[in-house]
Amino acid sequence: QVQLVESGGGLVQAGGSLRLSCAASGHTFSSYASGWFRQAPGKEREVVARISSSAGNIYYSDSVKGRFSISRDSVKNTVYLQMNSLKPEDTAVYFCAARATSRGDYMYWGQGTQVTVSS
Repeated sequence: QVQLVESGGGLVQAGGSLRLSCAASGHTFSSYASGWFRQAPGKEREVVARISSSAGNIYYSDSVKGRFSISRDSVKNTVYLQMNSLKPEDTAVYFCAARATSRGDYMYWGQGTQVTVSS
């Protein structure tokens, strides 16, 4: 069983930066692939970035490529999302998730953290 807790959200002006953290419990988390997703009001949840268990494979959505960076610290059992050059359209609830395989369903989800970017 893996439990995920996100933190680091908040209110920031356009052009600013935030770093989200996703702290995981569970001794097997280092073997799990992880991802960051977001959901804006009235919109479907979308993937923002994914990272493999080894951090050797990383994916970014086109909307955040070049601005966001995903990373993980296996010692701290934490996955990060560094968000730079934030735009108002990045406003959403951000969720982290984990899955046991690189192509399976995400089985574990955090409760989400709100990111609001003002113009």
